[in-house]
Amino acid sequence: MYVEQQRPDATTTGSVEHGPLAGFTVGVTAARRAEELGALLQRRGASVLHAPALRIVPLADDGELLAATKDLIDQAPDVVVATTAIGFRGWVEAAEGWGLGEPLLTRLGQVELLARGPKVKGAIRAAGLTEDWSPSSESMAEVLDRLLEEGVEGRRVAVQLHGEPLPGFVEALRAGGAEVVGVPVYRWMPPEDIAPLDRLLDAAVSRGLDAITFTSAPAAQSLFSRAEERGLLSELLAALHHDVLPACVGPVTALPLQARGLDTVQPERFRLGPLVQLLCQELPSRARALPVAGHRMEIRGHAVLVDGCLRPVPPAGMSLLRALSRRPGWVVPRADLLRALPGAGRDEHAVETAMARLRTALGTPKLIQTVVKRGYRLALDPAADAKYADV
Repeated sequence: MYVEQQRPDATTTGSVEHGPLAGFTVGVTAARRAEELGALLQRRGASVLHAPALRIVPLADDGELLAATKDLIDQAPDVVVATTAIGFRGWVEAAEGWGLGEPLLTRLGQVELLARGPKVKGAIRAAGLTEDWSPSSESMAEVLDRLLEEGVEGRRVAVQLHGEPLPGFVEALRAGGAEVVGVPVYRWMPPEDIAPLDRLLDAAVSRGLDAITFTSAPAAQSLFSRAEERGLLSELLAALHHDVLPACVGPVTALPLQARGLDTVQPERFRLGPLVQLLCQELPSRARALPVAGHRMEIRGHAVLVDGCLRPVPPAGMSLLRALSRRPGWVVPRADLLRALPGAGRDEHAVETAMARLRTALGTPKLIQTVVKRGYRLALDPAADAKYADV
């Protein structure tokens, strides 16, 4: 089981080399390949909070797949569309377990077999079959265009579903006169242990995450469903709109987020590596950098870069620092800072305590100035005063 990486202790010095994602916390919703994605993020310095939003029903236990397999063996389709490599391999393996492996492969060898992309093509060939066509774009839209150009009137088209229905694809085929048979090679179900997903939700709405990665559309929908059950949907959407970056592996995965008006980032190549590389560009570019007391200070999710040195900061200190950075160079009253502290109550001494720890964590006390009887301010360099005067 994948174990999340803990945040560095606040006393850690900034002398150690850090990756481009150091100081950022990324949520991972994947049920499959979560360890691979988490390791890629950690190697680049990120802290990772893993919460599988779904679990996959084992294929051999899925009665729907067994029924669909028998149906296709008994009544040959004209076309079979294979959409994912793991799904196609799992389908063949499940059929072998039921004693239907040879009849299924024989049937697939007799029909027009389309592969959505190179990975699916590899799975088809590993099974001893040869695809008739595969798009270079890995796009279901291109597969649909080809089928409609060929004409589907009166044809029987079997579509391997990849964990969720494909309503636009299926409806377009049916509108063209095709009989469409869905092959549910694996199905998504809610996670058996919901606690990690709840922790991820709490972290997102409290802005304890800098980004959430999505590698399947059902995972995104599952997160929204759980948020709605807990009465946190509006808070989650607000966080994803403004503070927590939603990063999707591809356009299909992004659909549930876009349907709720959320902008997402996606890599040009729909793979985990490019997704991580995209985060390495996006998150640092969104971090606020300020010239303070002769130093360059870059505020990240749970740490600060001071002249390129990583300085982990406790959560209370980050809350104060963000409040100060919203109006750099301006005095922020203690009362305002107290309201920024999570669960601080009414005692303004909590501000002084948290501020002392923040200065210690930053390693450069003069970055923050005390203004007697008024509050605190970032010691913005004089040359930058004009730039931020009207912030």
